[in-house]
Amino acid sequence: MKQFLIGLGLLFVLALPPVADLLESIMIIHMHMQMPSIVIAGFFMGKLFQQKFPQFFEKWNQNGIPGILLFTVIMVYWTIPKTMDETLTITSMEVFKFLSLSFLAGVPLRDSWKKLSERAKNLVFIFFTVKYLGMGVLYINTNMQLCNNYLVIDQITLGWGFITTAICIVIYLVYNNYTDQSIYKE
Repeated sequence: MKQFLIGLGLLFVLALPPVADLLESIMIIHMHMQMPSIVIAGFFMGKLFQQKFPQFFEKWNQNGIPGILLFTVIMVYWTIPKTMDETLTITSMEVFKFLSLSFLAGVPLRDSWKKLSERAKNLVFIFFTVKYLGMGVLYINTNMQLCNNYLVIDQITLGWGFITTAICIVIYLVYNNYTDQSIYKE
């Protein structure tokens, strides 16, 4: 229950208009801090859902694949420039962002991650690496404004943020696959 309250509190703080306005005023902060923080809030809240509805998760997410696919679809959806842009102008999209990232991305991620094999986890990391590289190249090399509410320089900054994130994931994958991980497992 404590984790649920922490997640709910985090979600509440992130949804406060002054906080949301501040985080959404800079494109890279909006994409790389606010959205992951909402997913983390859902991740924390997921423990209570797992305890209250174990049959649901066992039936529909037995091996973790359906949950991780839902997580992936939601994360891909929120990296589309138009959807990120609409959250700033359409209130219902802002509400949908908070609900979908917390409950349709964070909760399934929590339930799925431990159920996935190491190979499946690596495939998820590889997918997000390719996605972030693609989005980074798109944002850096597009000279026109992709989001009406942000400047082109904000797009370029976000593009470099995507590239940096992809590089960090590659470093993690190399480290994870070329070191003895058995010493870290219980």
